Amino acid sequence: MKTLVWFLFGVAGGFVMAHFMNKDPRGHEILADVDARITEFTDRIADAYREQESRFAGLVEDARDAAAETVANAQAAASDAAGSASETARKLTD
Repeated sequence: MKTLVWFLFGVAGGFVMAHFMNKDPRGHEILADVDARITEFTDRIADAYREQESRFAGLVEDARDAAAETVANAQAAASDAAGSASETARKLTD
């Protein structure tokens, strides 16, 4: 509980300091620079995330296509085998 109180005191103190810093033109400039750097960092992270997301989407689509092709080939092979077995059975019964 004591740690939580100190944490909240630190957060409140930080807001107060930022408010006083923002009133001074030099402090305002420093805070604007920090804000610009944070914005640049978050934009880069977001771009990297979107790039990875598109890569994964492409990989998933490729895997889905390969699986669909494999299923189609297996169905065709099973159909051919069933047809051959049926024809062979018919020949044996004749």
